[in-house]
Amino acid sequence: MRIKISHIIILLAAVVFCGGCSTTKRLMDGQVLYTGVKKMDIASVTGDDVPDYVTSAVSEPLSVKPNNPLYSPYIRTPFPIGLWVYNYFYTEKKTGFDYWIYKRLAKTPVLISSDVKPAQRMDMVGDILDNLGYFGSTSDYEILYRRNTKKARISYNVKVAEPWTYSKVTYPQVCCPVTRRIDSLQATSKIVPGKQYNIDSLTAERVRIANVLRNEAYYYFRPDYLEYLADTTQEHLKVDLRMVLAKGIPEAAKQPYKIGDLNIVLLNSEGGDMDSIYAGGVKVMYEKPLMIRPKILAQSLRIRSGGLSRVDSINTTLNNLTKLGIFRYVNMNVTPLDSIKVGDSLDMRITAEYDTPIEANLEVDFASKSNSFIGPGLAFGIKHKNIFKGGESFGVNLTGSYEWQTGNRSSDANATAINSYEFGINTSLNVPRLLPGFLPVIKNYDAHSTFQIGANLLNRPKFFKMLALDASVSYDFQTSPQSYHNLTLFKLVYNKLLSTTESFDKTMESSPAVAMSFRNQFIPSLSYTYTLDRRYGPSYRNRVIWQSTITEAGNVLYGFYELFGSKGTKNLFGSQFSQFVKATSEIKSYFQVGRKSVLATRFLIGAGYAYGNSKVLPYSEQFYIGGANSIRAFTIRSIGPGSYRPPADDEYGYFDQTGDFKMEANVEFRFPIMGGLNGAVFVDAGNIWLLKNDPDRPGGVFTLKHFGETIALGTGFGLRYDLSFLVLRADLGIGIHTPYKNPDKPGYYNIQKFKDGLGFHLAIGYPF
Repeated sequence: MRIKISHIIILLAAVVFCGGCSTTKRLMDGQVLYTGVKKMDIASVTGDDVPDYVTSAVSEPLSVKPNNPLYSPYIRTPFPIGLWVYNYFYTEKKTGFDYWIYKRLAKTPVLISSDVKPAQRMDMVGDILDNLGYFGSTSDYEILYRRNTKKARISYNVKVAEPWTYSKVTYPQVCCPVTRRIDSLQATSKIVPGKQYNIDSLTAERVRIANVLRNEAYYYFRPDYLEYLADTTQEHLKVDLRMVLAKGIPEAAKQPYKIGDLNIVLLNSEGGDMDSIYAGGVKVMYEKPLMIRPKILAQSLRIRSGGLSRVDSINTTLNNLTKLGIFRYVNMNVTPLDSIKVGDSLDMRITAEYDTPIEANLEVDFASKSNSFIGPGLAFGIKHKNIFKGGESFGVNLTGSYEWQTGNRSSDANATAINSYEFGINTSLNVPRLLPGFLPVIKNYDAHSTFQIGANLLNRPKFFKMLALDASVSYDFQTSPQSYHNLTLFKLVYNKLLSTTESFDKTMESSPAVAMSFRNQFIPSLSYTYTLDRRYGPSYRNRVIWQSTITEAGNVLYGFYELFGSKGTKNLFGSQFSQFVKATSEIKSYFQVGRKSVLATRFLIGAGYAYGNSKVLPYSEQFYIGGANSIRAFTIRSIGPGSYRPPADDEYGYFDQTGDFKMEANVEFRFPIMGGLNGAVFVDAGNIWLLKNDPDRPGGVFTLKHFGETIALGTGFGLRYDLSFLVLRADLGIGIHTPYKNPDKPGYYNIQKFKDGLGFHLAIGYPF
């Protein structure tokens, strides 16, 4: 419906009026508005500290959000608009302005009796503490009525008892092969005398034993077939624990099975005549035409007729077929448990239906980059997901973007002078295995080979027009649940300046080192990246990611030239090629604080060194610092290298603000505010330096003597709005220390004016 301006004015006036009005007007007798938690006291009866995981587990059911929470569940915002609308805009009519406002803004009151139910929550706390081994814990609550007795807060008091531990642990009495195997697993159990009683640990042990048995062909064994008997009467704070087989478990669960008949059925979405072949000794029935090579099908199988029905092998087979990316679904049918009468074999049938082989996508976005460029982009791609009948994916992608740089980089009155556009085409072939065939097979984990060729045209109207051509061969594989590898065995990039402007040429003349990095050149390189991604702590809520990359360029080619007697500067197809080595290492950690807050940290160090056929790193390989994802008190390329500062009248001086060595550290505390709105406070520090002296950039070389004073430092705060599919971020950085000396501000805080040290950034996603 159309909303008139007069309606908006009425709404604003109503909100101002309601500021002094009741939020309990519509409550019935006996109903009390819950206004949050006054206090939550969780303490040990012994006076010892209560472990964090216990405090978190107990506080979770007690932390009921009140209406309009600010810091849930303790503090509310002073403007309960939803409650005001609920009380003063209610109407039984289903039309009109009041109804429109009510439907969109009204919030139902959170009531103590029907929503919080504190007595029931006390029972939940007791169950939680019992499950964690704190038998005999006590808890109570107090309802604290406000001056208006229809409003109240709640205080909780939880006394955590002493923990109970295991005094004796026994496993099922050996009576058959399955109990004999279970008994042998006690030696590797974490449920041992002296350990604290914990229901989660007991559940995990049942799952562990069931997984071992199922991987040893006890296909029908389940965790529920194991039960615990606990005796707490023998000794105070001690538990005698016995594991037993559950009564009435089916006999089939106690028996290992082989695989009987194994068949594969391949279906087309449109149907077709049936035919059959054998792949790896397995009968394959398919609807014509056959759209997968039999060899690829055989390589995906980890099970065979006559082999043991190991669950890991079965799951790996299904995963291998799914990861080919050519099937809409992959299902496994096994002889039902209630159909087994005699014998030790299970018949299995794998059914898969082909997916549509060709797909296209069109993506339009608005980018906000770490280099302060923003603007719209367009990407169109078309992909064949099974071009050679082995899950090989061949794609062609076209991209285009138009961007403008934020901030006051130029004093030119023409606001579009620093805008840029970019066009690119990229073709790639992704193979779901390592090629060529002599490379080792990575079992049970993903492995991909990627062959890529691309071209990109970048136009910066006030500076240059550049063409970049590139080709690469890379391998991505995994060797453990936490370890990921990327090996770019070959990459060749060719950068060519098609045209330059007078302003750009003058800038290059004044900065010979920068000019050398912009020359037409080939960059032949290979690189290796290792990533460790590990979760740890209670419920694996904490996470550490360590990623390191080493890149070398031109060394192999340089060696061939030297071998055949070439001296001096060496060229490839008439253009000089780069020679350098570069390494970066970054570690990020995410530590859960409380229920929803996170302490995030990052430390990055990187260095690049040019030698032999090059005097400087290519510009694209040099380091820079500052911006929305770096030190947020400073804009991109506004500090460094070292204590160097370009002349104030040089509007293109930021071209010089790159380096060969980088160090950066960030700490950010992220916390919820309300709904999808979150906040953050942060501290950023770091800089870039040169490893070779450049007389045009004094103070840029890294030295231990001046290391501390050349570290830029900033702090700040920000807001993040989580839309589930992306995060919108706004950060305000506050400068504390700049790496260059300021004679007017000789102290550590050397920002000339407070406003000069502010950096505001709008971005998409978290900074790290």
